[in-house]
Amino acid sequence: MIATGVATPFLTPIKLTIVLSIFIAIPAILYQVWAFIAPGLYKHERKLIAPLVISSAFLFYLGMAFAYFIVFPIVFSFFTNTAPEGVMIATDINNYLDFVLKLFFAFGLAFEIPIATVLLCWTGATTPQKLKKQRPYIIVIAFVIGMLLTPPDIISQTLLAVPMLLLFEMGLLCTRFYVPKETLTENS
Repeated sequence: MIATGVATPFLTPIKLTIVLSIFIAIPAILYQVWAFIAPGLYKHERKLIAPLVISSAFLFYLGMAFAYFIVFPIVFSFFTNTAPEGVMIATDINNYLDFVLKLFFAFGLAFEIPIATVLLCWTGATTPQKLKKQRPYIIVIAFVIGMLLTPPDIISQTLLAVPMLLLFEMGLLCTRFYVPKETLTENS
């Protein structure tokens, strides 16, 4: 790696430290948000929210792990193999960090889809049946999001879109624990 900016060797480790400390502190941050919101909830709502908060942190870290162990090796291999012959690849440390953090954040957020699905159905914004009917549109949206959040190659786009679709289906399965039974049966 190279550093092309004057202050890059100094500022990049500081930037990495700040972002890493936020990523590590996410469970504590979520707990503080939970502690603020919990007194305003009914007892049965508190029982339902606690698993969502815990699984939210877990899914975010799972998304980052997926990006690190699955996506990065494939994407970096693709980029280095597509370089024209005679071109030496020397990545700027700041650009590399920005790229990696963007993908970590994109995959971490994408893995929150089950939580978003459950919350949408639980709050009454939609129903599982309506979401099932919208499945073709959701597939297209997943690939568009994959295209926008990943590098310009079909491999990383697919590596984001397919897990998003699987997580959407998982969210639909989890809604049966959060949506009242009347809502599930009246719209069937």
